[in-house]
Amino acid sequence: MEARVPNIQSDGLPAVFWIYLAGAGLVAAGFADFSLIGFHFEQTGNVSRDLIPVFYAVAMGVSGTGSLILGRMFDRSGFTVLIVLTVVCAIFAPLVFLGGFWAALAGAALWGLGMGVHESLIPAAVAPIVPPNRRASAYGLFTARYGICWFLGSVAIGFLYQRSIYSAVSFCIIAQVAAVPLLLWVRRRYSAAR
Repeated sequence: MEARVPNIQSDGLPAVFWIYLAGAGLVAAGFADFSLIGFHFEQTGNVSRDLIPVFYAVAMGVSGTGSLILGRMFDRSGFTVLIVLTVVCAIFAPLVFLGGFWAALAGAALWGLGMGVHESLIPAAVAPIVPPNRRASAYGLFTARYGICWFLGSVAIGFLYQRSIYSAVSFCIIAQVAAVPLLLWVRRRYSAAR
């Protein structure tokens, strides 16, 4: 714990931080909120109203359990784990929005896994790419901009959902998969610096 007061200016943060933030922002933008997923379940009747909270509970169980396991994997393998999980979790969208009951359940579980990634791995990956004396301000900047991307993505997904479920699903997948080249660049840059 450093005794000095942190510098909260955004200048001086390494380029890798900003590239990582852009990639993480795309992942967040393509991640639908469960409120929309639950609404979709009820509208289509693929999942009964009584089971929607059960699906959410399954998702949260996977999120919590996944965070423990994935955190350990991230400690061992670094950004590779984050890249693989970004691609795997992007599959939640077609499963929950286009599939039947069992596909929706699998999609809810993947959505929960994605929540675990959002809540644990994505913020944790900031620490190794910024200097120790800039971590507090970097986390603040990262969280604020990440949240804005998630909000704007949620607005876009909701807008597209009203017009075409296929458009909403496509947006979710494209936004998250578009993050992969940026995350690969960050992984290469981070690996080279170690």
